[in-house]
Amino acid sequence: MLGIGGIGMSAIARYFNHKGATVYGYDKTATVLTDKLIAEGIHIHFDEDITQIPEHIDLLIYTPAIPTTNKEFEYFQESELVLHKRSEILGAISKKGFTIAVAGSHGKTTITSMISHLLHHSGYGCTAFIGGICVNYDTNFLTNGSDTYIIEADEYDRSFHRLYPDIAIVTATDDDHLEIYGDHAHVVEAYEIFVSQIKEKGTLIYKKHIGISEGAMPSLAFSYHLDDKEAVFNVASLKTDNGCYSFQLTMENFTQGGTTETLSLSLNIGGLHNVENSIPAIVVAKLLGIDNKKIQEALASFKGIKRRFEYILQTKNKTFIDDYAHHPKELEALLSSTRKLFVNKKVLIIFQPHLYSRTQHLAKQFAEALQQADEAMLMEIYPAREKPIDGVSSNLIIEYLNNADKNVYNKNNVLKAVTQKYFDVIITAGAGNISDIVIPLKKQILNELPKG
Repeated sequence: MLGIGGIGMSAIARYFNHKGATVYGYDKTATVLTDKLIAEGIHIHFDEDITQIPEHIDLLIYTPAIPTTNKEFEYFQESELVLHKRSEILGAISKKGFTIAVAGSHGKTTITSMISHLLHHSGYGCTAFIGGICVNYDTNFLTNGSDTYIIEADEYDRSFHRLYPDIAIVTATDDDHLEIYGDHAHVVEAYEIFVSQIKEKGTLIYKKHIGISEGAMPSLAFSYHLDDKEAVFNVASLKTDNGCYSFQLTMENFTQGGTTETLSLSLNIGGLHNVENSIPAIVVAKLLGIDNKKIQEALASFKGIKRRFEYILQTKNKTFIDDYAHHPKELEALLSSTRKLFVNKKVLIIFQPHLYSRTQHLAKQFAEALQQADEAMLMEIYPAREKPIDGVSSNLIIEYLNNADKNVYNKNNVLKAVTQKYFDVIITAGAGNISDIVIPLKKQILNELPKG
């Protein structure tokens, strides 16, 4: 597996390891995740070294994030072995089972993990491939041998077109990966293709107003929304208590006979957007016939996803939140929820843009979202799979910001700069290596707190 340390690739590695296969892989950097994979019996090397490739390979999988100049990738291209994309393998694994696929420009990792937890906790069971580490189980792969597959359907590189789900969820069709799709119309078209691949008699659960045309909808399609009461599933009586939520889920004309049903629920993780994320997860559980009490108990026990509105530190004087947000809509939801939970508190956000192309296309939208903070600090762009684009840097975002520190920081100097800032709530956000500063920043904040 080339790129075995990626969050999606590692879940597949764990699947095959669980099945008894001998799994080998390459990645460029050792991480906490690769350390765990090695501890689980998976063989990983970190140098581009074809001598470390095993002699007999039955299946070869790669992530599109691997550069085409990678020595091992080049070696396999010149061999007789067939290179399979990660998305192909997920499609093949799930083809014969009952597939629940979660798509959308944001929210899909949390929803995938919520569904997985609801099915696992309730005893229904599932085999889940999650794009993040589920805190309840400390893993991104969950199975009890069930052929009910829960898959995070990635839109990058049109990967989700490999899936033919029985139940599909679409959370949003906002502009992203425009280096692939070009414009919004083609983004929506890609989601409509995905929706068209829902199996006959399958079901679509979609956020109301996402822009998918009526003609693309299957006959069984249910809308959801946090606020819009015209959605089939919506929320009422929402209350906040110390970063947790209680609410009523209203289900209009969903049950047999067309009656309205309400379900009292509690969610013990932060982020108002996570209340909305819980709605399609609950709908899936209802469609599968899971008892209301089991749904309530499972949701209340859900601990969230690492780096999704994750509380790193909560003291009397300081709160530290870490989040994976890397799209303007995600930043907007993150900061909006923070503002509602921490009224009249000074909020400082450290944001690391992810990808040159995304920054180039969405710089103004990023700035608009970051304006919700009292002050924003920008780190250098994390390139991931991309090469630099002339004229594209974090300064593109800073130019639109009124609340920005005008410097651009890296991992080596950002911590020192934070010591000069005043804040009640600090947030680190981004999908790159900004996560490397989380533990050092936590220690720094603790050291600076008043003693006694």
